[in-house]
Amino acid sequence: MILWGATVAVAQQDTAGKPAAPKYRRMAIGGNSLLDSVANAMQARKAFVSDSIAMQYIRMPDSTTHNSAYLDSLIDHTVYKGYGFLDLHLKNKSKVKDGLTRTLRDPWVIMIIIGLLLYTALLNMALNNDVTFVLQSFYSKRVLSQAGKDDAVVSTWAFLGLFLLFCLTLGLFLYQLAAYKGVYYSSSGTRLFVLLTVGVIALFALKFIVLKVLGFIFDINRLVSEYLNILHLTYFNIAFVFLPVVICFSLLAAQYIHVLLWFTLIIIIIIFIWQYVRSSVNIISTFRFHKFYLFTYLCALEICPILILIKALNIRI
Repeated sequence: MILWGATVAVAQQDTAGKPAAPKYRRMAIGGNSLLDSVANAMQARKAFVSDSIAMQYIRMPDSTTHNSAYLDSLIDHTVYKGYGFLDLHLKNKSKVKDGLTRTLRDPWVIMIIIGLLLYTALLNMALNNDVTFVLQSFYSKRVLSQAGKDDAVVSTWAFLGLFLLFCLTLGLFLYQLAAYKGVYYSSSGTRLFVLLTVGVIALFALKFIVLKVLGFIFDINRLVSEYLNILHLTYFNIAFVFLPVVICFSLLAAQYIHVLLWFTLIIIIIIFIWQYVRSSVNIISTFRFHKFYLFTYLCALEICPILILIKALNIRI
């Protein structure tokens, strides 16, 4: 007992002689430690500053905010500083770009052209003398003067065949020209081609009938017959011009079509000046009448039908 008491007394004396160990209390804020809270606060402050800077460029600032940076950024990103918007594609570094629209042409046009070539070949084989006479009238003055004296320069079948060739080639040319100019009608395709061809046939047939009626009324049948012969030769020569033109129109690229149109226009003008105007002036000069009548005729039966046809087709030349 004495030994146990001495041991307890010594232990109490050592305990009383030493200071008590400090006790640390962990401060928890929102379930996190103080260091974690400081780190979270720093991250929140950084995110707040980033969001505040971003808001200067993506949202209209209020009146208390200096908005010069916002305006400068808005002008740099939205205001175009080039010329004519022609250099916008140069700024696009993406491999995905807008392509060029490829104009597709009707495949049936090739079949029509092949049919016209075969029809011309058969016409030449069956009526070679008449076709040769028409071609020689362009450069032979003797043949042209003979056409002004005869009642019929070609046979009836040759006239019908060549006139149909002229109307078919002109109708196909008008169809291709309308497609090139981007003019659309209520009809399209082969139906539009047939309507244009029938319209050309009706227009020129009406012109020939009106000339015949005028010759009968004014008793100038001889003059009208000679004049119609020159008209027929002129139109038939133009048919042989339109045939290669429609072939080139269907095969050439779109950027060369305007050159083809100008070339066609020049050739037609040359034919009219060389054959039509030359012979017509010789015929008309043999009859004495006022020049006003000549001007009225040219406006009514030569220029006006062409203008009406262009206006009806709504084609901008």
